Amino acid sequence: MNEDILKGKWKEIRGSVKEKWGDLTDDDLAAVEGKQEKLVGLLQKKYGYSKDKAEQEYKGFISGYKDEEPRIKTDAEI
Repeated sequence: MNEDILKGKWKEIRGSVKEKWGDLTDDDLAAVEGKQEKLVGLLQKKYGYSKDKAEQEYKGFISGYKDEEPRIKTDAEI
């Protein structure tokens, strides 16, 4: 389901991804193409995260999105 959300909403989510992880460039995000494994790998590369940490960060981020209405959880909700 998470992969489906990322692929289906990539154009909407992309700006939020860049906002959350500001070191990611437009070229980085273009290479992700809405694919979870590519975003997780990019987080590992750019931020030095372990695979588990990158997956945890991704899951926390994407959990704020619903199929009907994408949104990011606020810090208070996390």
